[in-house]
Amino acid sequence: MFLAVDTFDWLLMLHITGAFLLVGGSVAAGVLNTMALRAERPSDTALLLGLIRKTVPVIGLGSVAALVFGLWLVFQQDSIDFFSFWILAALVLWAVMGALGGAGGKHQEKARRKAEQLAAAGDTSDDELRSILHDRRGNAMSWLAGLATLLLLIDMIWKPGA
Repeated sequence: MFLAVDTFDWLLMLHITGAFLLVGGSVAAGVLNTMALRAERPSDTALLLGLIRKTVPVIGLGSVAALVFGLWLVFQQDSIDFFSFWILAALVLWAVMGALGGAGGKHQEKARRKAEQLAAAGDTSDDELRSILHDRRGNAMSWLAGLATLLLLIDMIWKPGA
């Protein structure tokens, strides 16, 4: 038996796939960042922070796919108003997530470069690396990006105001 699949089904599948990539990449980056903060040797810190760089394309692809296919879904459905609260909230959260994630990524990149320098010079940590790794503002950017991602996911599932 052949199951008919229309445009809406394809768009929804691609939108949800984007969301899975975004959330999966974000969770992986968060876990790697936490492990890097707890690593004892700079070489381990550099490795873990370097692995976060591998999640960036996954997060980026998921973010763009979720946005593009989500907006396409909105414009495809006459019953959905583009100016609904949940859609506007999603767009704001998407922008906030990207801005905070970018700022957090710059902080992690700074820490990775310092860890690589120390790893090459004897693999012993110093106060500067510890200070960078435990910088509240830098870490807050990454964790707030994760929170914005979670809120975006909640918004997409429950659609407040719809």
